[in-house]
Amino acid sequence: MVEKVAADAVESVGEKATLELLDRAVAGMGGQSRAGQHEMAKHVARAIETGEHLLVQAGTGTGKSLAYLIPLIAHSMDSNKPTLVSTATLALQTQIVGRDLPRLLESINPALERPVNVALVKGRANYVCRQKLEGGFPSEEPSEGQLFSLGEDTSVPHFAASMGGPQSQLGKEVVRLREWAEKTSTGDRDELMPGVTDRAWRQVSVTSMECLGAQKCPLAEECFSELARSRAAEADVVVTNHAMLAVSAFEGLAVLPEYDVVVVDEAHELQDRVTGAVSGQLSVAMVHAAASSARKHTAITVDALNAAADRLDMAIAGVPNGLLPNGLNDEQLDCLDQLRDATRAALSDSKTDSSNAVDGGRQLARSRLMLILELCERLLAAKENREVVWFSRNSNFDPQQGYSQPDETAPALINIAPLSVAGRLREGLFAGHTVVLTSATLAIGAAFEPAAGGLGLIGDGAPSWTGIDVGSPFDYPKQGVLYVAKHLPKPGRGTSPEALDELEDLIRASGGGALCLFSSRRAAEEAADAMRLRLDVDILCQGESTMAALVKQFADEPDTCLFGTMSLWQGVDVPGGSCRLVVIDRIPFPRPDDPLMTARSRAVAQSGGNGFMAVSATHAAIRLAQGAGRLIRSTGDKGVVAVLDSRLSTERYGGFLRAALPPFWATTDRKVVRGVLERLGSEKAS
Repeated sequence: MVEKVAADAVESVGEKATLELLDRAVAGMGGQSRAGQHEMAKHVARAIETGEHLLVQAGTGTGKSLAYLIPLIAHSMDSNKPTLVSTATLALQTQIVGRDLPRLLESINPALERPVNVALVKGRANYVCRQKLEGGFPSEEPSEGQLFSLGEDTSVPHFAASMGGPQSQLGKEVVRLREWAEKTSTGDRDELMPGVTDRAWRQVSVTSMECLGAQKCPLAEECFSELARSRAAEADVVVTNHAMLAVSAFEGLAVLPEYDVVVVDEAHELQDRVTGAVSGQLSVAMVHAAASSARKHTAITVDALNAAADRLDMAIAGVPNGLLPNGLNDEQLDCLDQLRDATRAALSDSKTDSSNAVDGGRQLARSRLMLILELCERLLAAKENREVVWFSRNSNFDPQQGYSQPDETAPALINIAPLSVAGRLREGLFAGHTVVLTSATLAIGAAFEPAAGGLGLIGDGAPSWTGIDVGSPFDYPKQGVLYVAKHLPKPGRGTSPEALDELEDLIRASGGGALCLFSSRRAAEEAADAMRLRLDVDILCQGESTMAALVKQFADEPDTCLFGTMSLWQGVDVPGGSCRLVVIDRIPFPRPDDPLMTARSRAVAQSGGNGFMAVSATHAAIRLAQGAGRLIRSTGDKGVVAVLDSRLSTERYGGFLRAALPPFWATTDRKVVRGVLERLGSEKAS
């Protein structure tokens, strides 16, 4: 790692220009200048000038979006390529495009040489497909339980007027989608309010593999996705997401315009998001569905394909769920080899006819075959390419219990994912681009190496980089308390009676205003049910309404409590007294049976490292910091983060995990924290 740049180093012309623009922007937006924001903007400008990669930890309240957008915009004025911003979540993507950039540009436009052109790029499936709306793809509902990672071919015909319009909820949603598609200028799903179900959206969208392509589609000139990409090619700043960045880096596909600088926001999510984007799943049902589609839309013989699927079904029948440390066995590999040959032959037989006519059905059928061929080739080469393979099964939803239960009788699914994305990110992302990675939780203590290692910035041949922590404007020791319930028993299956008693005591002391974060949906629901019987405060629980509605009610009602899972840990931003207590039920370690995490831990151990600390503990530390970060969101906030997992105080790794947290004043004294909560409850700052 390169040494940290001295704070008093001589500023370059680019840095000075960036800081002047930042001061103008802050003044124009009615804000106050922040030391951390200045420091971050200066280092981002320096990274752009030198081409050296930069990791920036910027605590909540720093104003990091402004700190990186200003130097990006300044650079884009002189560059002949767009600059890129990549986010993990749609929420941040929408915030940057819909709020941050418009406000920023309004304040600095007079100081710029010309107007700044901003574009938003998402995956093709996020846009309405005009060709599908016009009936260019066949109607084909998937069978129940059918798996197809391509996205189901589920377009539906127009509803006959004689029937009096659609009667089902799905039908009503599709009609609304068609009406909206005639008015929208972008075709972007996120602009549809209120939203629709995924099933309804699939009726009007296609994936990249299903798309006919600009050369063949008769409506290519009107295609919302193609128009978005055209705008991006001419833009100064392009906002996209980690999945698109992964496709560009791993597949080499031109899904993004050529760029020279990229800022990766929410960078703590990059490794997982990239892994998810390039993971694959194969099932026998997928093969039979592909064969049926090929027979229907290309009129080819699919006997060999179905026979190969049946043979694979027998080879994987009854296999237990979990990681395959040595990969698939010889019989399973032989079946996949036969399936690959049959799929390749079907693709050859189903090539477009000589008339080159537009045929959506043929394209859909071939896209399914191409995916199966790709998965077969990956699975056959998994060992030499250091990819992880495991079996899993779909779960059944139990309406009596309200939970998904593993279905041991369900057909096996074959999963594959890269053991590490570091090498590919090094080649596809860090080579040829200047990369700035930023997050409020990027370092553990003062160490950036855990994050850098997973992204390809550690080891032989790794590029140079600098890591800086610009701090936070918050006075954490005075604003927040970290309470660890050291007296509680070590967590086991489910939530213990002692933990529920502790939760009740904490909420009662604070008078509500609690955000309670749980390791599972079931734990959140059981705790919510228990607290509703014990406490006279309103308890909201994730899944009972939309996330936006729940968060709004929680923010508007100071004594209301919100219970939820890890997905809430990054989605709640509630400054003020409505969130004066954050409760975390247990350390968010990955599941012990997580195949990919297990494989990565073993790989670290085999190379002489500590697999638990490098993988599981690092994963938990970052997510624990994200959860604790929900408490202090403004300089006036005060509150308590309560962790009901005694291991944070009693186990050796506890110090490592605590090093990732904000520097709250810490205690294990139950009486002390109860007194703090009682005072906060009586204040209830609005």
